[in-house]
Amino acid sequence: MILLALAALVGLSSGWAASRLINRETARSIPIAIPMLATAALCIAAAWRFGLAWDLPVYVYFAMVSVPLTIIDLRTHRLPNNLTLSAYPVVLLGLAAPAAIAGLWSELGRALLAGAVLLAFFSLLHVINPGGMGLGDVKLAGPMGALLGWAAWSAVITGTFISFVLAALVGLTLMALGRVGRRSALPFGPFMLAGAWVAILVS
Repeated sequence: MILLALAALVGLSSGWAASRLINRETARSIPIAIPMLATAALCIAAAWRFGLAWDLPVYVYFAMVSVPLTIIDLRTHRLPNNLTLSAYPVVLLGLAAPAAIAGLWSELGRALLAGAVLLAFFSLLHVINPGGMGLGDVKLAGPMGALLGWAAWSAVITGTFISFVLAALVGLTLMALGRVGRRSALPFGPFMLAGAWVAILVS
């Protein structure tokens, strides 16, 4: 319970800071409770999933950046570099530390390979259809893939699959409601993050 309470406190504090970043990146204000509660919920979920383990901090970090990335992408259809690119060194160090401490070198190797695979996969999708897969999504794929790969290869597959299924379902629903057309572009980052978190928590 203490760990979950600490995770909630970290999430609330991070969500407060995220609200300022969101307002700056989108030029629109957001009720501060939204990023605070969302980040706290993800941090609690990460603490519940991993417990008091060496790899918990990197997933708490992922929770802290997932909320602003989601809201900013929904509002502006872009994922800012200051969040996506900075995730590379943070995730690398966040996974290398527990690998060195606990001797989890095979897990680290799997994480790095998974990150490279997803980065290559999303890069290919961007080359094929730049309008459907933005560079921000490509940049996010690397660290996200590493975090999924650290959990398991099944998490990589599940998270990626859920991302595309969710995007398809939401797109079809919005088309049926007349909110978007067949050629309308939907921000894919939120679906990537949603699929990743589902896979991480159930893997």
